[in-house]
Amino acid sequence: MHASQGRSAGLGLALASAFAFGGSGVAAKPLIEAGLDPLHVVWLRVTGAALVMLPVAWRHRDLLRRKPALLAGFGLLAVAGVQACYFAAISRIPVGVALLIEYLAPALVLGWVRFVQRRPVTRAAALGVVLAVGGLACVVEVWSGLSFDLLGLVLALGAACCQVGYFVLSDQGSDEAEPADPLGVIAYGLLIGAVVLTVVARPWGMDWSVLGGHADMGGTAAPAWLLLGWIVLIATVLAYVTGIVAVRRLSPQVAGVVACLEAVIATVLAWVLLKEHLSGPQILGGAVVLVGAFIAQSSTPKAASPGPVAGSEQVPAEDELPGHELSAGRTAT
Repeated sequence: MHASQGRSAGLGLALASAFAFGGSGVAAKPLIEAGLDPLHVVWLRVTGAALVMLPVAWRHRDLLRRKPALLAGFGLLAVAGVQACYFAAISRIPVGVALLIEYLAPALVLGWVRFVQRRPVTRAAALGVVLAVGGLACVVEVWSGLSFDLLGLVLALGAACCQVGYFVLSDQGSDEAEPADPLGVIAYGLLIGAVVLTVVARPWGMDWSVLGGHADMGGTAAPAWLLLGWIVLIATVLAYVTGIVAVRRLSPQVAGVVACLEAVIATVLAWVLLKEHLSGPQILGGAVVLVGAFIAQSSTPKAASPGPVAGSEQVPAEDELPGHELSAGRTAT
């Protein structure tokens, strides 16, 4: 696959993942308002997705021997960690503040790539992160309910760090002779996450009767089971599958910035489906997030010069940068 085609496909998958993840809130909120505990909704989401992915897990059971650390890390961080830390955070601080802190993850990814992996980061990617985070502050209207509960802020930052783990681990092992199949990684990540969340959520105390009734979605009665199906199949299975493949076709830092669109998509869908109207700053913030994501994903490093340039660092060619291995020849399933 040509480099530009691989990048375009990766961007499309990243946008699909952002839309799928962003659509979880509008389906989950009616279920919560109908009587389900937020943690129980999370448990249903992850456990349902894990059951759907069971055949995939069996097909890729060799990963248990080859990549046990990767599977454990993905399950604990990318699945259970993000969910548990975020919901614990919003029990102590406003949702908008927790969401903004969680989506500091793209900036943290850049820090990981630059200072831990010691790989170059383009100025455009860094600018995209700054714009995206600033736009998110407007989307979630962070100024409407600031709270400085220390534990709540730490938990929200924990969710951001776990999200960094999602982007970094999604890119791990993709350039090896026998790369870990992304579907297998997701399947076992969901299974591990479901086990961990079972201990945290304690679903045996859940009101199961809610799932047999209806939930109010912006004045329209929607079957609870249909909303749960959307959360499981679209907002979890499809979201994780397209997300991890997008990271491998782009790079953790670029996919991380595009993921900031989730908050914008969630806000717009809430406006359309739940009648939660957008304010002027939210609309402006969404536009800024879009600009930041576009700048980050469209940034292409300069090709390496034949020899070193005096007084400057040599910038590697695009196919030498992290996350571009899929641009030529790698296929993702």
